[in-house]
Amino acid sequence: MSRKPFIAGNWKLNLSVEEGVALVRALAPAAAAGKVEVAVCPTALCVYAVAQAAAGSAIGVGGQNAYWEEKGAFTGEISASHLKAAGAKYVVLGHSERRQLFGETNETVNKRLKAVLAQGLVPILCIGETLAERDGGKLETVLKQQITGGLAGLSAEQLGTLVVAYEPVWAIGTGRTATTAQAQEAHAFVRGVLRSIVGELADKIRIQYGGSVKPDNAKELLSQPDVDGALVGGASLKAADFIAIIAAA
Repeated sequence: MSRKPFIAGNWKLNLSVEEGVALVRALAPAAAAGKVEVAVCPTALCVYAVAQAAAGSAIGVGGQNAYWEEKGAFTGEISASHLKAAGAKYVVLGHSERRQLFGETNETVNKRLKAVLAQGLVPILCIGETLAERDGGKLETVLKQQITGGLAGLSAEQLGTLVVAYEPVWAIGTGRTATTAQAQEAHAFVRGVLRSIVGELADKIRIQYGGSVKPDNAKELLSQPDVDGALVGGASLKAADFIAIIAAA
């Protein structure tokens, strides 16, 4: 089945409003062809300005996280409705940095995902194993737990817009990248798990690869049958690098 490639840039805690606006304007021509879905995910304070700059272009804007409650005494949190009002279309959920540094669990990711879907936003569910888990033969166990836990209580009808991002934790920001064979093997396994949960919809769900994606390895990674795009970190901060990855897709 043909799935439209989806390249998303996770800016993490980088780029000011001015820098983000300048970058999205530089990226706009590369996204204009429409052959690849393109998005950028700036810091929460930059979402509105970047979305305004992207208006009228083929670039979508996303948040990097969202809380599961819409309002209340939750100091420092940002709701899915806030992101939507600011112009976001996507929300990254369960990124390994959120899991490792801020205590995210499959259960809290599931609550956030439900809140994002309730607002009509597109969730990008991140999953991935650590090096110790891979070396310990736990790759499939970890991925299955993250997928089933993240999607618990949700039906295929509710998950029509779901995007999954497979990010081997050992390859994020380390310069190491999974081989094309490793990436394809993991993506094929993930699609199989999705099929057991949502049936035929699994063939439509796009599975991005994330983990030190760069212009020089993007084409080979994206050529794999179950790799439907990329969630790009550091290389999404430079227009030339990100444009090259879009071109590779």
